[in-house]
Amino acid sequence: MNDTSTKIRVLIADDHGMILDVLSMFLSTQPDMDVTTTTDLDGALSAITANGGYDVVLLDYNMPGMNGTQGLTRAIKMNKSRPVAILTGTPTRRILDESLAKGAAGLVPKTMPAKSLAIAIRFMHVGETYVPLDLMREDTSDSGDGVGKLSAREKTVLECLGEGKQNKEIANSLQLSEATIKMHVKSICKKLGANNRTHAVITARDQGLL
Repeated sequence: MNDTSTKIRVLIADDHGMILDVLSMFLSTQPDMDVTTTTDLDGALSAITANGGYDVVLLDYNMPGMNGTQGLTRAIKMNKSRPVAILTGTPTRRILDESLAKGAAGLVPKTMPAKSLAIAIRFMHVGETYVPLDLMREDTSDSGDGVGKLSAREKTVLECLGEGKQNKEIANSLQLSEATIKMHVKSICKKLGANNRTHAVITARDQGLL
C-alpha cells in the first residue's frame, strides 16, 4: 500500500520533452517520490496553485516564461518558500550565484546521472542547498578559508566526523539518509580543501573548528 502523503512531491518543469520524460520516468520509480511534470513556467505556477505547492520544484532556466531568475522568484513565492531549484543544461557560476541570491534551493545540471538527481532532490527536501561540486571548486582555490562557507548542517556532520562516526551512524543520529550524509561529507572535504574525511577532520582541528 503506497501512502502518497509520505512521499516527496516533486514538480519538474522543462520544455525539452525528451529530458522531461527521462527524468520523470526515473524519479517515478523511486519509492519515496511522487512526480508531476509541465513544460513551461505558466504550467508550473498553475500546478503549484492547484496542488497547494510541492516539496521540491525544479525549473528549467531557459524554458518559456522564465526570464532568467524572474520566474524563479515567482515560483518560490507561490510555493510558500519550499525548495525551488534551477535545472539547466549549461551550469555556470553566474547562473548559480544569481539563482542562490534569489533564494533557489540549488542548481541541478541536466547532465547529472539520474540517481544523483534523486539524491539532490532528497538533499534539498531536508532544507539543504544543492550545488554541483565542479562549480564549488572554482572558489576553493581562490581562498584558503572556506571554513565560513560551511552550513550549519555541515558543521554538525563535521563534529560527528571528529568523533569518529561512520556515515550510517551519522545518518541515524541526524535522521537523514546515508546518501545525504555522503553528500555532506563530500561538500565538507571540498570546502576545507581536504582529500578525504580524515584529512577534513585534521584540517578542521588545525583551524580550530573541532
